[in-house]
Amino acid sequence: MVQAVLYQDGIRVSSPATLAETYRELREKPGMAWIGLARPTESELLSLAAEFDLHPLSVEDALEAHQRPKLERYGETLFVVLRAARYLDAPEEVDFGELHVFVGPDFVITVRHGAAPDLSAVRRRMEETPELLKLGPEAVLYAILDAVVDGYLPVVAGVQNDIDEIETEVFRGEPAVSRRIYELSREVVEFQRATRPLVGMLHSLMAGFAKYGTDDELQRYLRDVADHVTHTSERVDGFRQALTDILAVNATLVNQQQNAEMRALAEAGFEQNEEIKRISSWAAILFAPTLVGTIYGMNFEHMPELGWSFGYPFAIGLMGVVCASLYVIFKGRDWL
Repeated sequence: MVQAVLYQDGIRVSSPATLAETYRELREKPGMAWIGLARPTESELLSLAAEFDLHPLSVEDALEAHQRPKLERYGETLFVVLRAARYLDAPEEVDFGELHVFVGPDFVITVRHGAAPDLSAVRRRMEETPELLKLGPEAVLYAILDAVVDGYLPVVAGVQNDIDEIETEVFRGEPAVSRRIYELSREVVEFQRATRPLVGMLHSLMAGFAKYGTDDELQRYLRDVADHVTHTSERVDGFRQALTDILAVNATLVNQQQNAEMRALAEAGFEQNEEIKRISSWAAILFAPTLVGTIYGMNFEHMPELGWSFGYPFAIGLMGVVCASLYVIFKGRDWL
C-alpha cells in the first residue's frame, strides 16, 4: 500500500497505516477513503474486494494489468482503466503506465502499474481545494482523469519535436532515419490506444450526469477534460498520418538515391568499356608492325625478299598499310 487517507467534508481526518485500520476507521467515521496502491499483491486486492464488494472481473483486470483503457460499471462501483504517458527527454521516447481506479459510494482505490501519473500531486491538489474534494469520489476521479490528460501535453510536444527532427533527417539522407520512423510510429500507435478510448469513456460519464445526479460544477470540469482529450486525440491521429507521409517520402528518396547510384555505376561501367576498347584498339595497331618486324627479323638464310632491294621499303609499307587499315576500322566503329 502506498497511502490511505480518510476524508470528511473534503478535509483529511486520518491516515491509517494499514488496510485493516482503514476499514475500521471508515466504519467508525463515515466519510470517504482514498486508498492508493502501486503494483499490489493478490492478497491486498482480495482484501479490498472483500471489504468494498469489488467485482471479481475488475479485480482480475487490476491484478493482470496490460488492459486497454475502459470504463465499466458494476452495481454502485465504477471501474476505470487509464493509460498514462510521459515523455523521456534523454532517450527521446514515450513511457506508458497503467492506472486502475475503483470508484464507489464512499471510496476511491487507485492501482498503479508504472511511474506515471504522479498521484501524490493529484492528492495535494485536491486537499488544497476542499470544496471540490467534498463532492466525493467522482471529484477524485475527475482529478485523476485531468492529471492523466494533462500528462499527455508534454508527450504531444515531445513527439511533435521528434517528427520535426525526423523530417530534417529524411531530407539530409540520414541512413538510420527509417528505423527511427518505425520506432516513433509504434509509440504513436500506442499513444492512440491510450487516448482514443478516453473520448468515448468521458462521453459515457457525461451521458450519466442526470441519471447519477452529478454535481453541476463537476459536470463542467469533466466537460473540460473531455475537450482536452478530444484535442489530444486529434493531434495524435495527425501524428500518425504525418509519419505515414514521411515514411512514403523517405521511401521515394531512398529509391531515387538507389537509382542514381545504379545509374552512376552503369555510366562508370560504360566508360570503363570505352577505355578498354581504346586500349585494345591501340594494342592491335601496335601489334601489327611488331608482327611484321618479328617475321622479317628471323635469322633464316632462305627467306623470300631477303635479297630483294625493295624488301625494307616493302616491310615498312606493309606495316603502315596494316596499321592504317586497323585505325580506319576501329575509328569507324567508334573505338578510337
